[in-house]
Amino acid sequence: MSTHDAEWLAERLSERTARGIAVETSALIRSGVLPIGSQLPTVRDLAFRLGVSPATVSEAWSELRRQKMISGRGRKGTWVFGDTVAPRPARMGSVGYFGEGVLDLSLAVPDRALLPPLAEALAHGATAENVNSYERTPILAELKAAAERRWPYRPETFLATNGGYNAVYAALHALVMPGASVAIEDPTAMRLLDIIEDLGAEIIPVACDDDGPLPASLAGALARKPTAFIYQPRTHSVTGRAITPGRLSELGRVLDGSDTLIIEDDGVGDVSPLPPVSLGARFPDRVVHILSFSKALGPDLRLAVLSSSAGIVRQIQSYRSFSSGWTSRLLQAATAWLLNDEASMGLVAAAREVYATRRAALAAALAARGIALPAGDGLCVWVPVISEQYALVTLAAHGIAVLPGGKCSVRATSHIRVATGILSDRYDAVADAIARAAAAPAGMNQ
Repeated sequence: MSTHDAEWLAERLSERTARGIAVETSALIRSGVLPIGSQLPTVRDLAFRLGVSPATVSEAWSELRRQKMISGRGRKGTWVFGDTVAPRPARMGSVGYFGEGVLDLSLAVPDRALLPPLAEALAHGATAENVNSYERTPILAELKAAAERRWPYRPETFLATNGGYNAVYAALHALVMPGASVAIEDPTAMRLLDIIEDLGAEIIPVACDDDGPLPASLAGALARKPTAFIYQPRTHSVTGRAITPGRLSELGRVLDGSDTLIIEDDGVGDVSPLPPVSLGARFPDRVVHILSFSKALGPDLRLAVLSSSAGIVRQIQSYRSFSSGWTSRLLQAATAWLLNDEASMGLVAAAREVYATRRAALAAALAARGIALPAGDGLCVWVPVISEQYALVTLAAHGIAVLPGGKCSVRATSHIRVATGILSDRYDAVADAIARAAAAPAGMNQ
């Protein structure tokens, strides 16, 4: 690893503002003058050579760190980490794509064979009101009517978005300042962590048990004044557990004493056998409730619906005006058609049963091998292991890919997430491999 001192770097920087230092340093990195792996001078040394305050250099380094161009801090030093300025989702971006012959259980996705057909829905979508207009319609009336029939509370207004994660991304960027803090249940969906990190916000993990986020842990997080608290109110996309009514009420009492925004991410959606739930009736002015249709109706619909107060939705819609500005009316109308079509909803109900059977089959096979899991539902199981790395290597040797729990947390974990939505057979073989993977590696102290 090469090391460049403060004098060398200062000679190549003409700007003295935080933004200017960040831009010029990024140019040196992109051009290869500062290659990946290069050690950078300390903030204090470079600030002295540039004749600026350490806070100015620290701000520049923070921006480059957010862009994943540099890494490290403190006594361990700072070094060049990447050579592009485009932010990259560290967790999702490192998910592997496996070749033929590998049973890929790393992503909790729906079985495409169980999704309702889209031909009639898309044909209906082509007749949507005002289709191909540049008018920025927040949500089509027919989609609003179809969605609110089973909405868990009566919100002030709705907004269609380009999928569940797009809704979270837009809400956080519209409502949370860079450098603020966001509380989120731990573990959680890896893409939520990527989104928060891209915003440059501090992540405050909230510990959970089988009933959901722990009230005491949430209270401790709220004491740090986070701008938002994110949780999954129905089926959890990582653990498969659900928040009990009693726990939801406890969380509501804790949140009573704060002004923190509450973002509810119902990403599993109607694949869950549970009814939708929300704190929206209790906190209508600061709940953002998001329902994704990807798992139930199909990911290529790219559609979710969120609800909140009119003021919050205006802020989110204003942020969206920097990009598409509205969600395709064709896809909105197609989704509304599916929600109103009895045959399509019958297929969604049948898929729920299949997913429940598949998850239960693997859970039973694991229980027979001494790995007892708490009750749950959805498209995956959350399996405790002694060593995540050993588990991944062992399963790979058996031709099975899973997701390491560490991608779903900002803290050290000892779990793997195993997708069950596409697992239609081989339960015993998969359970055998997981049982071996969950054990302690040879020579490891227990």
